[in-house]
Amino acid sequence: MSGVAVERLRWWHLVDVHRLEEELFPSDAWSLEQLWQELAQPTRRYLVALSDGEVVGYAGAFVMPPDADIQTVAVSPDRQGEGIARTMLEDLLATAEGEGVTHTMLEVRADNASAIGLYERLGFRALSARPRYYPDGTDAVIMRRARSEVRDRAGEAARG
Repeated sequence: MSGVAVERLRWWHLVDVHRLEEELFPSDAWSLEQLWQELAQPTRRYLVALSDGEVVGYAGAFVMPPDADIQTVAVSPDRQGEGIARTMLEDLLATAEGEGVTHTMLEVRADNASAIGLYERLGFRALSARPRYYPDGTDAVIMRRARSEVRDRAGEAARG
């Protein structure tokens, strides 16, 4: 993730975020207005990944302790595989857990094996599926992370 800085998403990033949103999610991209509305909500936490001032990723969560919900994670196609999504997610999870979140949920396309693998490495476990959830008919996998389970596994690894 060399040369990438992760920081709080600000209004001046939104046009570039929207451009990336449309590139990555053409069938169900959020509008610029939806992105503005998300950013304005006090229960939302959004991050942006920047490389030389260019938006290369963004991620956001709905945080209302004791629960949180990952709303979106996106990384520019030419920067995927560099650990940018993982860094943004780790920062979001640390922020949410610092605010008292004990459980975090997300939904992910069932055909997105790399994202599912990342979420599993971060302690998320599949709970169920939502058939035909996405506009193209793809199922969603519902995943959940419990903070206590993540701490327990980390402690076992350190002892083992």
